[in-house]
Amino acid sequence: MRLRAPLPGWTAQADVVVIGSGVAGLTTALQIRAHNLSVLLVTKSFIDAGSTKWAQGGIAAALGPGDSPDQHEKDTLVAGAGLCDLPAVKVLVSEGPEAVRKLIARGAVFDKSETGEIALTREGGHLRNRILHAGGDATGAEVSRALLAAVSNDPGIEVIEHALVLDALKTKAGRVCGVTIHVIGEGSRDGVGQILARAVVLATGGLGQVYSQTTNPSVSTGDGVALALRAGADVADVEFIQFHPTVLYMGEGSRGQQPLISEAVRGEGAFLVNDRGERFMRGVHPLADLAPRDIVAKEISRQMLITGAHHVWLDARNIKDFSERFPTIYASCTDIGIDPARDLIPVAPASHYASGGIRTDLNGHSSVPGLYAVGETACTGAHGANRLASNSLLEGLVFGARIAEDIAANLPQQQEPAAQDAIDFLLSPSIRGELQRAMSKGASVVRSEKSLHETLATLEKLKSATTIFANLDAWETTNLYLLATAIVRSALERTESRGSHWREDFPQASDAWTKRIHQSLSQSGEWRSTTEEVFNDLSIAR
Repeated sequence: MRLRAPLPGWTAQADVVVIGSGVAGLTTALQIRAHNLSVLLVTKSFIDAGSTKWAQGGIAAALGPGDSPDQHEKDTLVAGAGLCDLPAVKVLVSEGPEAVRKLIARGAVFDKSETGEIALTREGGHLRNRILHAGGDATGAEVSRALLAAVSNDPGIEVIEHALVLDALKTKAGRVCGVTIHVIGEGSRDGVGQILARAVVLATGGLGQVYSQTTNPSVSTGDGVALALRAGADVADVEFIQFHPTVLYMGEGSRGQQPLISEAVRGEGAFLVNDRGERFMRGVHPLADLAPRDIVAKEISRQMLITGAHHVWLDARNIKDFSERFPTIYASCTDIGIDPARDLIPVAPASHYASGGIRTDLNGHSSVPGLYAVGETACTGAHGANRLASNSLLEGLVFGARIAEDIAANLPQQQEPAAQDAIDFLLSPSIRGELQRAMSKGASVVRSEKSLHETLATLEKLKSATTIFANLDAWETTNLYLLATAIVRSALERTESRGSHWREDFPQASDAWTKRIHQSLSQSGEWRSTTEEVFNDLSIAR
């Protein structure tokens, strides 16, 4: 199964092609270059346009006095609500500090305390101050800057901007040996072409645009996950969509990317109140306003249902020098006439992070040979049912390095692709708005069998809106359709509430569901579902 697209009109080649230019893709590319392999880096827009630069809070790593990887592990497991693969968590927290040190060595500059040490703050779910930040609330931008500078100085990395990845190329034996891409009218290569490579790494980020409101940029249409599905790869944990609890409420008609109010604001003393001025998180969780994201998002949604309000309020008036500590957030607030020093900030949950994705092992292998995935595109099992705050940038650093080592040790010779799959598929861009509204209504923070079946019925109806006109909007819409279907199918199958998956009709967690759901597509486009037990064998993490 593939996207309907013109035949490739040009060919490029590299040892490895990396799709995506966030922290995961850039780290992987740089680490691969350490083994003297050529890299072709493909990015959908400008090279700095992905989700990484929007990350506000920071990077979690056990670097502070009295902290340890074991403590970081415990906090990650609690947030993951019993669904984390323990070996993946061990790798993340134990290799995390060195990965951060390597990032600093590459030029990343983090905020310092008055004593000259790296300043560490705290976010929801963390029992220690272990969050490194830069520029107050511009950590992602600094990480992106440092990594991009290193990439630009490496002549062994060729970059193709404004290029949408379409589908995987496979050998007769079924190994991935390249990709097809469409270059969007910019650069030396235009139109559809193919890139031959000895390994393909998908680092395309998130899929937030499957919902009407999201913190993700417009490029976050889950292209890598959709490609993997069409290539026959397993995806897992896709029902666990993390809704960031505190996103700046821009008005009832707002759509697309919304400004994030970082958890670090609550880490510095801000707190949530309802229309009556009540601090409603007290009594809900021992950490109150700093509870894990899923708990805060659910309680905000409950408060909104009770009152009929479109948002709650964040009181940050006790934070001194707010504009200096959080300059990006301050600018977003003042743009809509809110002064955080004097005013309550209207906030509501919005789609933020996909804890699931392409199922991989600890070295980034998908279930299809030759196809790797890393970062938000992947599901290592480290996040379980709910990612702990600021573990996302860390994941890109750690697993990007592991993928590079595996590729360097196991890279085969270049192989020729077989003929492309005859079955193609393309949906009209006209359905995108209805798809997003259906997902936001029926498969959001709170779900039920009724709401999910209604959403699935809408998706089935939209499936008939095919088109012959292959273009960027149609390809993105088709990708979003596949992802929406996978999310709803998994959410229907999981008859419990756990982490960021909340079923009104099954409000309790069930021991029968301490396992993850895999979704895949057959060559003819039929959906298949299997389950996998949570993995606790620590021997493979060493």
